[in-house]
Amino acid sequence: MLSAGSSAAFSQWLDYPTANVPRTPDGKPNLAAPAPRGSDGKPDFSGMWGWVTRANCGAKCDDTQISREFINIAANRKEPVPFQPWAAELVKKRSVEQGLDPNVHCMPRGTPRIWTDDYYKRIFMVPGRMLILTERNMGWRQIFTDGRPFPKDPNPTWNGYSVGHWEGDTLVVETIGYRDDLWLDAMGKPLTEKGRTIERIRRPNYGNIEVELTIDDPKAYTEPWTVKIDQPLVLDSELIDYYCLENERDSTHMRQQAPIGTPQ
Repeated sequence: MLSAGSSAAFSQWLDYPTANVPRTPDGKPNLAAPAPRGSDGKPDFSGMWGWVTRANCGAKCDDTQISREFINIAANRKEPVPFQPWAAELVKKRSVEQGLDPNVHCMPRGTPRIWTDDYYKRIFMVPGRMLILTERNMGWRQIFTDGRPFPKDPNPTWNGYSVGHWEGDTLVVETIGYRDDLWLDAMGKPLTEKGRTIERIRRPNYGNIEVELTIDDPKAYTEPWTVKIDQPLVLDSELIDYYCLENERDSTHMRQQAPIGTPQ
C-alpha cells in the first residue's frame, strides 16, 4: 500500500443528501450548472471535493484509490520537471527509500499535496479567508483573503502562509514560509524553504474546481513550473475523522519497497 492507510479504500462515508443541488429535468445532479456565487459575487468554492485520476501502480497500490498526481504531481505535464542537479538526485534516492516520506510516518503532507490527497476535503468560504478541512488527521489549512501582506519572517510550517486575491473569477493564492523538507508527491519531488507556490483556483461549473499550481523554488528547480489538477465535487457525503497513527503499519515495510517510478 502506498499511503499510510487510505480512507478511500477502507472507510464507509456518511450518506447524507447535499442541499440545494441543481437538477436536470430527470432529477439528476446538474454538475454542468453555473458555479454558485457568494454575497460578493465571486465564485463560491464551498463543498466537499475529491480527486479525478486513478493511479496505475499495480500491487504497490493494492486496492487504494489514489490519483496519479499523488504518485507524481507532474503526471499530466508534457514537459520534464526542471530539477536542479541535486534535486534530481534526491528524487532518485527518495523514490527508492519510501520510508523517508513524512507521510509514511503520519506527518502532515503540506499544502501542494492537499490537492492530490487520497482523502476528501471540504472547503468553507468565510469573510476574510478560505478554510480547507481534510479527513487525514483532521488537517486544516487557511488562506487569508482580507488583503493582508505576508509576514516579514514567517515561521516555517508544513502548509506555509497563504494569502489570496481575486483576479476576475480566479482566486490567486500565494504561499511562502514552507519547511525545508517537504515532498510534493510520493516520488519525493522537493519543496524547500526558498519555495513559493502560486495556486490559481477556478470553479468553471457546479461540479468541478480547477487548480493551476505553480512551483517557484530556485533552490530545487531551475525555473518555475506548473501543473493542473482537477477536483470533482463529492455529493451526499460528509468528512469522517481519520487518524493515520491508528493501526499504522506502513512505515516498516515501505523502507523495503522498490522504486515507484522514474523521476519526471
